[in-house]
Amino acid sequence: MNAIAEPENAGEAHGRAASKSAVILISGRGSNMQAIVEAGTGADVRAVISNRPDAKGLEWARGQGFATEAIDHTAFKTRDAFDAALAEAIERYDAGIILLAGFMRILGDGFIRRHERRILNIHPSLLPAFPGLHTHRRAIEAGVKVHGATVHFVTSELDGGPAVIQGVVPVMPDDTEETLAARVLQVEHRIYPQAVRWWVEGKIEFNAAGVVSVRGTGVITDSMISPGTAQ
Repeated sequence: MNAIAEPENAGEAHGRAASKSAVILISGRGSNMQAIVEAGTGADVRAVISNRPDAKGLEWARGQGFATEAIDHTAFKTRDAFDAALAEAIERYDAGIILLAGFMRILGDGFIRRHERRILNIHPSLLPAFPGLHTHRRAIEAGVKVHGATVHFVTSELDGGPAVIQGVVPVMPDDTEETLAARVLQVEHRIYPQAVRWWVEGKIEFNAAGVVSVRGTGVITDSMISPGTAQ
């Protein structure tokens, strides 16, 4: 006898669809946005929104068939007013997650609380080292031997939210800010799509302390030592 499937609850179906839906926020060319889309993460990208009308990434997004919007932050007298307009736009797309991909605006506490644990960002350092700007220059000046990038959830603390995944690169003795940035960007394009894929698959979990773990994945045990040891 064939089992008769129960009719799907509309609310449950909507919840599953919403959990895979995403809005991507950019301010420039959006190379991490492109990496996420081209990696086939399973995310349903509903729209790409920029705070800069001239952002190059908007043209690319339109070419992919995505809805695009520009909400010029300079048109608003306060950050709260901009945040409110941005939140209103995001709500129209019923996004399960907000992906910051080179979005160069600091979001206010109210916006973050409204979307708690639903905002992912990528930062070009191994957080908690070097939050804020000019991370590659600061890494070289500090003389660190490894550097990298972190995908993390956004909280009210600048670049302080719980990490999902990190990628590491060596700092070469002759590195400049530009060469180090290029090496880190390659890692960004690997780890951000992976974090989004985990979100879509429902593998990201928070423990009681708010630390992220990823269910069903292992930790790579190989070490990278820099400078290398003599043989």
